[in-house]
Amino acid sequence: MPLFTVICRDRPGALEIRKATRDAHLAYLGQGDAVQQAGPFLDSQGQMCGSLLVLDLPDLDAAKTWAAGDPYAAAGLFDSVTIDEWKRVIG
Repeated sequence: MPLFTVICRDRPGALEIRKATRDAHLAYLGQGDAVQQAGPFLDSQGQMCGSLLVLDLPDLDAAKTWAAGDPYAAAGLFDSVTIDEWKRVIG
């Protein structure tokens, strides 16, 4: 199956939304085996400000559906979400 990167940037001032929704987000990531890699981006103060995920799913539509189901997305955390097919070369 192809891999997809999901790059999410939080809305300005939305750190409390992220914190309040984090447990549900982490539970969502643990469902199934789609998530290959995941972690937050950090700002200059070391605070979470976005997310990077690598998903193993059949196609772009499946990646979009998966990303739309993330509790962070449902909570309105993200300012932007970019999903691209990605080819692993190293790692």
